[in-house]
Amino acid sequence: MGKKLFLNDKFILSLILINSVVLVIGGYLPVNEENFIYGLVDNSITVLFIIELLIKVREYGFTNYFKSNWNRFDFVLVLLSVPALITFAFNLSFVDFSFLLVFRILRVFKAFRFFKFIPDVNNLVQGIQRALKASVFVLIGFVIYIFIIGILSFYIFHQSGSPYFKDPIISLYSIFKIFTVEGWFEIPEDITENFSEVKAFFTYLYFIFIVLTGGIFGLSLVNSIFVDSMVSDNNDELELKIDQLEGKVSDVLDELKKLNKHNNQ
Repeated sequence: MGKKLFLNDKFILSLILINSVVLVIGGYLPVNEENFIYGLVDNSITVLFIIELLIKVREYGFTNYFKSNWNRFDFVLVLLSVPALITFAFNLSFVDFSFLLVFRILRVFKAFRFFKFIPDVNNLVQGIQRALKASVFVLIGFVIYIFIIGILSFYIFHQSGSPYFKDPIISLYSIFKIFTVEGWFEIPEDITENFSEVKAFFTYLYFIFIVLTGGIFGLSLVNSIFVDSMVSDNNDELELKIDQLEGKVSDVLDELKKLNKHNNQ
């Protein structure tokens, strides 16, 4: 009975739902004084997930279990929750180690198991894979462009006193922020506060160029390629069959031409 229960996807989904509710409730509890009942419920769910993992490995076999990408995904998510379980079971919270907070945070990853139960999620994953393959070089080029403009902007404006370009890393982040076309006008306004009219004019032109090339054309190009590849069906097999059919039709037409030529003679 227990074995069938852990092999039932509906039961596992209900555990994930309960776990998600518990995580939300935990967000309202004091950070340094976690409720014992909350910790007990959360870690009990982790134990149930571990039991599920062991039962499925025994049922399907180690090799067959890990052939599935979703099973590997489940294994990693459960594994990330184990440190939080250990700190709770052995009451390690009395030790003042900052990494214990990280262990507590890792248990949130259990909620990612929801993805497995999304309808047609495999088609979605395949679409994302196609989109990443199609847009990877464009994305790399876009990242390089952000890097170049970010470093260039740092050397141009780091002496302006603006906090947006006080070091290369912050400069890169500021350029990325401009590329998102959200609040991009705040940055040039801050820089040109003490500039002369001529210097401010060319500064505005510079940022208009950045917004056009990166924020409008650049992001639009990346998004269009990614979305187009993601929503398109994988028709490679169909295209191959069409090519083969065209070849056979051509052969038939050639034979008909030879037959007509022979009859005319």
